Amino acid sequence: MAAGKQSPRAEIGRDKPVRVLLVEDDAELAEAIAVGLRREQLAVDVALDGTSGQERALFTAYDVIVLDRDLPGRHGDQVCAELAAAGCRSRVLMLTAAATIEDRVDGLSLGADDYLPKPFAFAELVARIRALVRRAQPAVPPVLTIGDLCLDPARRSARRGGQLLDLGPKEFGVLELLLTAQGRVVSAEELLERVWDEMADPFSSAVKVTMSRLRRKLGEPPVIETVAQAGYRVPV
Repeated sequence: MAAGKQSPRAEIGRDKPVRVLLVEDDAELAEAIAVGLRREQLAVDVALDGTSGQERALFTAYDVIVLDRDLPGRHGDQVCAELAAAGCRSRVLMLTAAATIEDRVDGLSLGADDYLPKPFAFAELVARIRALVRRAQPAVPPVLTIGDLCLDPARRSARRGGQLLDLGPKEFGVLELLLTAQGRVVSAEELLERVWDEMADPFSSAVKVTMSRLRRKLGEPPVIETVAQAGYRVPV
């Protein structure tokens, strides 16, 4: 890898928090990729072998699985085939040092959605991940609007009453998810899963703290409702 609306929905890829599983046995490379993807506002979990990667993929609803082909424990081909057989809905981007046409055809025939040979440019990896997420979702409006609140995922900006809001990455992600839910109640557990990643402590107060800051920045009148013992929503 080179170093390197009244219907509140948004374009996928730069719209809602995207959950990615990276299965790569080179720990140093995996860490570098994960750090880079997190800087792109993606939530990333890492597995260093095929067995643990497959277990995570079957347990968690990832948007995209970046799967190295030559893995210890369980080969990437086997992982890909078994995920497809199990009905896993995650998009699979297969990585491999082998770059022949035959290798690519083999990977795609096993159920992979895309194929990226090593070495690769990091920017291309990000672009392919976003393309896979967009491909998995119906086309939707690029800007979320409810009342005087407007969120533009592509520009990573949010405004209320025309005033730009200074939102941190987690605050922005929480607001995106709530707007995309179109009035549905979103639980604290779902927010933690979609906006954070496996590094987050499920018993922490991260969601409450972030929600408090977000509400303060959104100002009056309140936009986000708390639904007792259920979660949060933005009424439409």
